[in-house]
Amino acid sequence: MMIDTAVIVRDKTRLEQLIERFNSKAQAKFYIERSGSSFTFYEEEHEVFYRELEVLLEKVKSLLKTKVVYREYLPSYLFSDTEIVLVFGQDGLVANTAKYLTGQILAGINPDSTSFDGVLLPFDSSNIYSAIKSTIKGQPNCKTVCLAKARLSDGQELLAFNDFYIGANSHVSSRYKIKYKEDSEMHSSSGVLVSTRAGSTGWLSSVLNMASNVGSYFGVSMPTNSSHLNQQDSDLIFSVREPFASVASQTSIGFGIIQQGESLTIESHMADNGVIFSDGVEKDFLSFNTGTTVEISIHTENVSLLIA
Repeated sequence: MMIDTAVIVRDKTRLEQLIERFNSKAQAKFYIERSGSSFTFYEEEHEVFYRELEVLLEKVKSLLKTKVVYREYLPSYLFSDTEIVLVFGQDGLVANTAKYLTGQILAGINPDSTSFDGVLLPFDSSNIYSAIKSTIKGQPNCKTVCLAKARLSDGQELLAFNDFYIGANSHVSSRYKIKYKEDSEMHSSSGVLVSTRAGSTGWLSSVLNMASNVGSYFGVSMPTNSSHLNQQDSDLIFSVREPFASVASQTSIGFGIIQQGESLTIESHMADNGVIFSDGVEKDFLSFNTGTTVEISIHTENVSLLIA
């Protein structure tokens, strides 16, 4: 279908968030400077963001109709088949936006390459124009990114671009029954992390780093990234965080790969405060309390990510 509209997804700058929190710029400046930090840093970051955004809007408007959607309205915005989605912000915003798409092409645009590495942000205001033109002509340069899906026993679903957290919403033990392949057991842990290939350089990498540090103390060499795991592009990796062995809990199921057609099943044994959230967005969660079961699997639909 012909693309006729560009939807630019953005978040508020940190300066705007500070002003919202303290009700005025003057109050925000007073608080920041009184704490010993530089308020100029936030002002300069804000100026760079809007300068780049203005250039982006000028170029995009010369090609397509344009809408701007703030991050907070993503859950209620219905994307059309005739729209291309341009995420202007950090990597996390790309991941958060991807979950709400239904086949639209997504491009990540870095607002400040001197401040953000931008693993998912291959574009800036200088090179996005030609990429959009090629896409309009039906010649997009895309790569396919697989998502993870969490489906509860009551039918609710949540998608993840990077990873899922399943467990308690605070620093108490997460209690649940876990089933992987033909094995199942009771757990008491700090929750379960499930990562996609795209998210393997994020939260999962910290788990591998921790395991590597423990291993090195005992003279055991451990991988510090998922490239050693023979993971296919669509595979998911799960890791149980800090499992505790007791007369009522086991630790045999702690790490593994979920492939196409497979799932990881977890049954909650938490009376309250059990949650499932994705991509680090804690406020966008599913309740996961006693009587609820979740199946984690590879989502059947993929995200088309525009690459430079």
